[in-house]
Amino acid sequence: MRPLNSKQTVKRIFRQLKGYTFYIVLSVFMALVTVAGNLAVPIFFGDAINYMVRGNTDWDMIFFYFALTGGLIAATCLSQWLLNIINNKITFSVTRDIRKEIFEHIHKLPLKYLDAHPYGDIVSRNIADVDTFADGLLMGFTQFFTGILTIVGALVMMFVYNWIIAIAVFVLTPLSLFIAKFISGRTYKLFRKNSQIRGEQTAFIDEMVGNLKVVQAFSHEQENSEKFDEINERLTKASQDATFFSSLPNPTTRFVNSLVYAAVALAGALTIIYPVLPVAFDIGRLSTLLSYANQYTKPFNEITGVITELQNAIACAGRIYELIDEPLQIPDAPQAKTLTDVKGEVKFSDVCFSYSQERKLIENLNIAVKAGQRIAIVGPTGCGKTTLINLLMRFYDVDGGAITVDGNDIRDVTRKSLRSNYGMVLQDTWLKNGTIKENIAMGKPDATDEEIVQAAKNAHSHKFIIQLENGYDTVISEDGGNLSQGQKQLLCITRIMLSLPPMLILDEATSSIDTRTEMQIQHAFAQMMQGRTSFIVAHRLSTVKNADLILVMKDGKIIEQGNHEQLIALGGFYNKLYNSQFAV
Repeated sequence: MRPLNSKQTVKRIFRQLKGYTFYIVLSVFMALVTVAGNLAVPIFFGDAINYMVRGNTDWDMIFFYFALTGGLIAATCLSQWLLNIINNKITFSVTRDIRKEIFEHIHKLPLKYLDAHPYGDIVSRNIADVDTFADGLLMGFTQFFTGILTIVGALVMMFVYNWIIAIAVFVLTPLSLFIAKFISGRTYKLFRKNSQIRGEQTAFIDEMVGNLKVVQAFSHEQENSEKFDEINERLTKASQDATFFSSLPNPTTRFVNSLVYAAVALAGALTIIYPVLPVAFDIGRLSTLLSYANQYTKPFNEITGVITELQNAIACAGRIYELIDEPLQIPDAPQAKTLTDVKGEVKFSDVCFSYSQERKLIENLNIAVKAGQRIAIVGPTGCGKTTLINLLMRFYDVDGGAITVDGNDIRDVTRKSLRSNYGMVLQDTWLKNGTIKENIAMGKPDATDEEIVQAAKNAHSHKFIIQLENGYDTVISEDGGNLSQGQKQLLCITRIMLSLPPMLILDEATSSIDTRTEMQIQHAFAQMMQGRTSFIVAHRLSTVKNADLILVMKDGKIIEQGNHEQLIALGGFYNKLYNSQFAV
């Protein structure tokens, strides 16, 4: 997918803001009140100064204008405070919506996208990029819009007070705008590059922290430090380049604005000393005009800084919307039905599938599985065993042919109903942050405590659970980090023991468990698989000897099939695999 350019991204941001039109209108109103208050103050000060410089000082009028100014300043501060509250409401409501949209979108993305993109980069888009976008959006609301109103209002008031000086100021203004436009147009690409490298760094850190034991076991700390340093150096350079170019507008516009202020002061003073121009002028008006000149030029300095943040925010928003725009997995068919009363007859008919067009994997695969059969899938690494599991669960859709359950094409039933009829235990375990009880009950949220304990006893996990500090109420960290790999796998097996769906998928389900416990669990599995269609993926062939049917795969094809005795007698590929594991 092509990256969004800045214009496309800005359009998307405006569409995102449509839901908050009321608050935006309220923000505009408060901004107008704030700007009007700031523009009115110099008028009263100018009038007070005129009363001071007259021959007979009118202290009553002077105090009146000062009191009026004080009240106006208080009202302006209140409107500014309300403006900030409203802007915070808009900004953080929008970022809340975006984060929710991203998170829900990730759940609907096809597995192939998640397999092909680093998790750290996806996390970076949902956290770091959204935070940066929020900062830019907030600054845009609080400073950019108010600054524009102040510039327009101050310029109008200058024309009211002295149109000749106002014209001189207006003529010098485009120089500041040109500088800001010239530089900001080049910072977008720099900030986008910066956010991309930051995502790359987050992905690398996530990968290293998650696999630190392997890194230390193979003494790769030095190599990883060097790679991190290389990424970090690129991020440093990208950040410096973006910051350097984005910081240029502020000092250059300050210089131009100082010239404008000096020109107003000089022209005003000359007008008072030499009143040759057809414009009435006095010291009070000059004071007011100088205040307006300052109000007029000050937002240019702020806006150039805001533009820097906005460019960074737009670059991050572009990465966010690119993730949101990623095509979703193929939705359930409009007439998709719910799979109920499943017997477990599974059939592959001329199934073709490959992860990429360049490399074919499975071609014209045909398998017929009767209800209640135990099907073992064996073969060398990369032959397509796990791919079959992905197709059974419809994590991927077939490129050709069909997979049916009880005669129903799985593309014609809802994914939820299909997957709820499978119980799956994988080699790679996953546990959530929560109690032991909550993790076991994921497959059956309404399970009673007695059912959970009984499932744990059947899975031989009850013994280690009751030895924990709080038993079944023990809180485990993310991904079960405070448990051993074997204990985590036992908990995953316990989930299946609790829910007992009509079909099972066991992908190296006992790979991290000691031999004695494995023998006990194999006995429990044998009982659980009675009357249930089961697919068993295994490298250790001793675990599949009792399977009703063994499928031997190689290069995406089933080259042999039969029970253990038949395949041994055949003397083919399975026989070689088996003897390679048990030959003395």
